[in-house]
Formats: sequence, C-alpha cells, structure tokens
Amino acid sequence: MRIGELSRRTGVSVPTIKYYVREGLLPAGQLTSPNQASYEETHIRRLRLIRALLDVGGLSVAAIREVIVAIDDPELPLHEMLGTAAQRVAPSYDGAAGGQTEDSRAAARKAVAELIARRGWRSHPLSPAGEALAVALAALEDVGHGSFIEVLDDYADAAEGVARADLDYVARNVAREDLVESVVVGTVLGDAVFAALRRLAQVDASDRLYGTER
Repeated sequence: MRIGELSRRTGVSVPTIKYYVREGLLPAGQLTSPNQASYEETHIRRLRLIRALLDVGGLSVAAIREVIVAIDDPELPLHEMLGTAAQRVAPSYDGAAGGQTEDSRAAARKAVAELIARRGWRSHPLSPAGEALAVALAALEDVGHGSFIEVLDDYADAAEGVARADLDYVARNVAREDLVESVVVGTVLGDAVFAALRRLAQVDASDRLYGTER
C-alpha cells in the first residue's frame, strides 16, 4: 500500500508517519521508485503500537524507541522485553515528592522492601513500581494515615489476583508487539478499570455496613 492508504487505515497523518520513520520508530517502506514506497500490514501493526504507547502509555518518543528496540531484538528474553515496556509505563519520581522528607520516603522504602520479601515477590524495591508505592505510603504517613500500612497485605492479595488475570490475558496474544501493547494498554487502562471497580465495591460495602443509618 502507499503511504496515503497507510495514513487512512491508521488515522495517522502522512507527516507524522514520516516523522516516525526518521526517528526510527517505524521501518521505512520498500522503495518501488525514487519517490514512492510500499508499506505492509506490519507497518499498520507498528503504527497502532506507537499510538498506544503515546496516547495510552504517555511515553516519550525516546522511551518508545527503547521499547521498539526491545521488541525487535529476537535474542531478548520475553520477560525482559515485557519488563522494558512495563517500566516505561510506570511513573517515576525524582527527589522528594509532594513535600515528603527523605526520612519519610526512607521509612516507606523499608516498608516496601519488607512487603516484597514477605510476599516472596521477584521484584526490586527500587524499581519504578516499588518507588511509586513508597511515595504513596510516605504521603499517607504525612497526612496522618500511616496505619494504612496495616491493610497493605490485603491490597497485595488483591494485586496478585489482578496480576494473574493480567498475564492470563497477555498470554492469549502471541506476537511480540501484541504482547507489549497488551502490557501497556492493560496496565494503563487496567488501572482505570480496577480503580472504578474498587469504587463500585466501596459503595456497595459502605451501603451494607452503614446503609441502615439513613
């Protein structure tokens, strides 16, 4: 197909497609003449992945390039490839967040490390996800809800169930690009789904516990 058809089928403008090619995110088309190139279905798949990483994952072009390199490296183990995608989606924090002191963050990091050890998780406390949890716990402590840590294992139980569901879903896709897109979309939109489900369950639990007080 010509670049115009590729644009129509993906909804990505021709100048943007050319930009992705220049940036190394999208393979160049097969030249059919000095000024014409032909594109394949694989270009459609790659463009959709790029858009998912940009629009859903919120990744920068540089971060997307790292993910693309991981996808295109057949020697890279699947776990590491998926880890590259997942880490790029996770939020990152530099220094103290939200006015937190280094002491409160250090205590929170210790709690995260203890949780990971207690659960036997093959995760690192200082990973982006571990640091995000530490930031949240430190914020809870700062606003007077440090006792929230008492229900952390209950949250971890729920998280393990959701993680298994996530990976069961991912396992249904076999192409490496499909797997990465599943991780990105599943992580970002999955977080939104889980948050919405949690709020629905909270309304139900609150009504059952306190509804008779009305």
